[in-house]
Amino acid sequence: MKTISTDIYKKAEKWLDPFFDSHTRKSVQQLIEQDPKTLEDSFYKKLAFGTGGMRGIMGPGDNRINSYTLGKNTQGLANYLKKQFPNQPLRMVIAHDCRHNSKEFAKLVAAIATANGIETYLFSDLRPTPELSFAVRHLDCHCGIVLTASHNPPEYNGYKVYWQDGGQLVPPQDAGVIQEINALEYQDINFEAQEEKLHYIDDQIDQAYRNTVTREVNFNVPQEIKDQLKVVFTSLHGTSITILPKTLEEAGYKQVFIIEEQATPDGDFPTVNSPNPEEPEALEMAINKAEKLEADIVMGTDPDSDRIGIAVRNKNGEMVLLNGNQAMAIKTDFLLAQWKKQNKLTGNEFVASTIVSTPLIRKIAEHYNVKYKEGLTGFKWIAKMVKDYPQLKYIGGGEESFGYMVGDFVRDKDAVSASLLICEIAALQKAKGKTLLDYLEEIHQKLGYYQEHLVSLVKKGIEGSQEIKKIIENWRTHPFTEIAGEKVIRVEDYQLQKSVDFTINKTEDIDIPQSNVLIYYTDKGSKIAVRPSGTEPKIKFYISVSLPPKTEAAPEKLNRKIKTILKFLKLDQA
Repeated sequence: MKTISTDIYKKAEKWLDPFFDSHTRKSVQQLIEQDPKTLEDSFYKKLAFGTGGMRGIMGPGDNRINSYTLGKNTQGLANYLKKQFPNQPLRMVIAHDCRHNSKEFAKLVAAIATANGIETYLFSDLRPTPELSFAVRHLDCHCGIVLTASHNPPEYNGYKVYWQDGGQLVPPQDAGVIQEINALEYQDINFEAQEEKLHYIDDQIDQAYRNTVTREVNFNVPQEIKDQLKVVFTSLHGTSITILPKTLEEAGYKQVFIIEEQATPDGDFPTVNSPNPEEPEALEMAINKAEKLEADIVMGTDPDSDRIGIAVRNKNGEMVLLNGNQAMAIKTDFLLAQWKKQNKLTGNEFVASTIVSTPLIRKIAEHYNVKYKEGLTGFKWIAKMVKDYPQLKYIGGGEESFGYMVGDFVRDKDAVSASLLICEIAALQKAKGKTLLDYLEEIHQKLGYYQEHLVSLVKKGIEGSQEIKKIIENWRTHPFTEIAGEKVIRVEDYQLQKSVDFTINKTEDIDIPQSNVLIYYTDKGSKIAVRPSGTEPKIKFYISVSLPPKTEAAPEKLNRKIKTILKFLKLDQA
């Protein structure tokens, strides 16, 4: 049996205090007596905010999602709000997803907020994360909280905080909230709810959100064209079922076929191994239905409805999944083309993406003479750009992990508005006898061929965390000079915030917040990035390769380049 360190035991022993409820005390005692490995993982560190908030496995302990870790966060947030908005009546809105305990956690968080004198608006049932972002500004709240773990496995839950602009916490608010949380003991949490300060919200916010989506994502597609588009949709047991089908219907899309077996919200996600639309298996049921119905496109959202997976027909009539970079390129080019067509481009607009996403988005922006902004992984950084550049109009932007944000009425990735946008593009393409893949090919013919590939290595627990640290440190301390026969010409180290250009032997500062990310660029136009996930026990490798416009057999050549790079990096078996 594994020996528990004294430090771990002392941390666990604190949870045997009578302040903690009997179920928690009993669970911790069982871990001490029977399961030292789980005990160690439950207490060896404290859960922290990552790129998408705080996520973790549910259970007792400092490194788990439970009433006390969530309670401490909420108390710290309340303390911070009081300092930031002294003598102001505070307002907060709270939502939750379909996961186990999400509803109970949302009620607990709401109770703590009211205990601190905050007027609290709570969705009485599950709602999409982007609707929470929308509700923050719609209700003129100082902040919002959503209980969700996105597409993580069933044993996970999480907690995202949104500021009064509707975007997730960013500097300096994030550091300020964390400082308040770290100053607290669990015994400092105020659990004494003030019922009169709790207000349930539902239909009025739903309708306002749907109205805004259908107004903002509207490109005057004739109804007879909309009528021809046949869509298969799956919510993958998540929250989008509450609003997305009705949004599409109100926008005029009548031929939307829902996968009923996956329409019931269920935190076990019983019909899929993972409710992540990035993985082709998650959309298998919907794709099979699309084949039977001869549908044009398939759309599937993750459990909290901020990411969307899209499958379309190729030239052979087979359904294939677009990756996040491909879908983002299509959406961005279409939006800019529409703005240009309507003479709305003035030179003061911008689109946005992330440092690990495809370079094609920058190319698209340059083609339309629109400014391009780039940030770290996580949509909080794109939402922050809207605040940071008030003189510029944000049009759209996304990241490779299937997230997209159309306009700024939601300040986070939004599968609801992105779904409607895809329907608008697909309907117009079908009217011309073309598909979304035809659209993508036109972009490539115009601006160059790009192909991306992602490898995620799962490394769980203390050992996994140490292994991830070792891998990225090895990349940093033993840098490549060539990768698969391609000469490295530039390295960007976001931890050191330095960029080294070897072609001119020049080092420059990177004006982006510090993050543990390394990116290599080669003389053949390849880009290879590595970063630990901020929300999952994973290390991720992002590979992007490119070829000039009008290159013959470009897809085959790009795939060969990717395979060669994977083999060189010893990732070909991952």
